Amino acid sequence: MNKDWRGVVIRRLLLLIGACLLVGLVTGHYAWALVVGLGAYLGWTLAQLLRLYQWLKEHQPDEPPPDGYGLWGEVFDSIYHLQRRDQRVRGRLQAVIDRVQESTAALKDAVVMLDSDGNLDWWNRAAETLLGLKTPQDSGQPVTNLIRHPRFKEYFEQGNYHEPLDLPSPVNDRLQLQFHITQYGNSEHLMLVRDVTRLYQLEQMRKDFVANVSHELRTPLTVIAGYLETLLDNVEDVNPRWTRALQQMSQQGKRMQNLLNDLLLLAKLEATDYPSDNQPVAVDLMLLQIKADAIALSGNRHHRITLEADHNYKLRGSEAELRSAFSNLVFNAVKYTPDEGEIRIRWWGDDSGAHLAVQDSGIGIEAKHVPRLTERFYRVDSSRNSSTGGTGLGLAIVKHVLIRHRGRLDISSVLNHGSTFTCNFPATQVARRN
Repeated sequence: MNKDWRGVVIRRLLLLIGACLLVGLVTGHYAWALVVGLGAYLGWTLAQLLRLYQWLKEHQPDEPPPDGYGLWGEVFDSIYHLQRRDQRVRGRLQAVIDRVQESTAALKDAVVMLDSDGNLDWWNRAAETLLGLKTPQDSGQPVTNLIRHPRFKEYFEQGNYHEPLDLPSPVNDRLQLQFHITQYGNSEHLMLVRDVTRLYQLEQMRKDFVANVSHELRTPLTVIAGYLETLLDNVEDVNPRWTRALQQMSQQGKRMQNLLNDLLLLAKLEATDYPSDNQPVAVDLMLLQIKADAIALSGNRHHRITLEADHNYKLRGSEAELRSAFSNLVFNAVKYTPDEGEIRIRWWGDDSGAHLAVQDSGIGIEAKHVPRLTERFYRVDSSRNSSTGGTGLGLAIVKHVLIRHRGRLDISSVLNHGSTFTCNFPATQVARRN
């Protein structure tokens, strides 16, 4: 109510009271005159209020308000203008929503909106093609009921969406899809799904090429290495000028064999999502053997290698694959830690799962290199691999083994102050010792 109408109402009320007092003066009944006058005013006010209620309850869009007098007429008109303004705002918002829906409907990528419980709210036409969603019967259904791949269910329930997930389409196995999930608002989800079949086929061709070439090279390398070994075993019958050359050829041949073995192992790891064997592995006993091998590798460099392993925690998975990953981490620590340096190996468990940490006092790694350490053939310093005999595939193998065992690798390093490589496994992969 604005200031002018307040004054008008007060003046009219005072006039009504004055008229009632005048009637009371004439009749001699002041009280009854006031009661009748104020009662009539209250009745008229209630009648206007009932008209307002009836109009708000039954009015149709654009239906004008009832005629009113005085302040009530102003109230009717103000409410009517507010409704019209609200309709215009809603119309503009609906136009924006319609444009957004039209633009997303034209996308080749699937766009799916999910509520906080993972139920389907809205999706575009591409989602019907790529995921097989149907309108309207799938609305409100849990997304895990419609995309039934176990890896998708695990990915969605874990809530860690930093990395995308690649899976075949639930309606066409020949299509390879990439899922990106983003949380927004009140724990709601926006899921984007891209068709990456072409990229997947190119990547598969690359993997097949590397695996086939590696396999084909094993036989000639084995023959060459065998003859070199025979010549070195009978070095007294060979011209002394060839001795050093034969030794270098044998050394480089072994490096090539190690490289091929690592490439074939990577190809094997990438061939399936899960290890073929999934039995509880006694990690503490495995680490004892790896420690012994690390001491032998250290030799006269006199590294101080310590092991702390909780025997109560086993890890479900492939013992051969886990041994390969863990030994890679420990042997790398030996290779890149200066003489008489310290290497600490820890295996423990907690409520979040189980963890393996390999900490060294080595030369460390610059922060800019850390995100790329698990890439194939990535070298922080090309001289490192030539001096240590590495293939540049060790950490790539570690990464793929951990992925197959639902784990992740965390790396922290400070240049000239050492590094710590930590393997984290979820509780679902851990078996407690009875």
